[in-house]
Amino acid sequence: MTTTGLAWPPLADPTSEAAPGSPVAARILRAATGLFYDEGIRAVSADRVIAAAEVSKVTFYRHFASKDALVVAYLTAVAASERAALAAADAAHPDAPAAVLRGYADVLGRESCAPGFRGCPFINAAAEYADPAHPVRAVVAEHRRWMVGTAAALLGRLGLTDPEAAAEELVILRDGAMVAGYVGGEERARAVAAALQHAGAAVVAAHRPA
Repeated sequence: MTTTGLAWPPLADPTSEAAPGSPVAARILRAATGLFYDEGIRAVSADRVIAAAEVSKVTFYRHFASKDALVVAYLTAVAASERAALAAADAAHPDAPAAVLRGYADVLGRESCAPGFRGCPFINAAAEYADPAHPVRAVVAEHRRWMVGTAAALLGRLGLTDPEAAAEELVILRDGAMVAGYVGGEERARAVAAALQHAGAAVVAAHRPA
């Protein structure tokens, strides 16, 4: 955690507003979060989650109609956690959007190299669900739109000529940094963070008014 209020990965918090209201449903979601992120969604069966949450099948399906419904709840909670972290960082630096962007890049570069990091939950989910019309992919697409829109809003406050295009470029850099960090390992954390900061600054500079 840094002074920006950001942390990665912002995994599902079953106590958040986006989480199910029932304590039992929250326990199921908590168990699923760790398993889905650590091992992959397709690799984890509903029975594995049921065992980890220590509930019966009847109880599981009373709260989640299917495993896919649980996956949607998992990603929705992860998205809510990330949105809350960015909102808190923005609130802490209301007049310094560049500080929010730099803080995000610094945390992402560092945490993507940390032990236990398994990549972006949304990119991972998209890779496992090929059908773009699937409800899981709908959550992924909505979060992607939020990311680009949030970045564009921050960049617009910096006075860039085309904040939407710059935001798309920064999100692409984010994706690459997460892969580089995961593959490169902990010893590459500083280099990944520095590269992301440098490339991000170049994108911002390229979109400033002439």
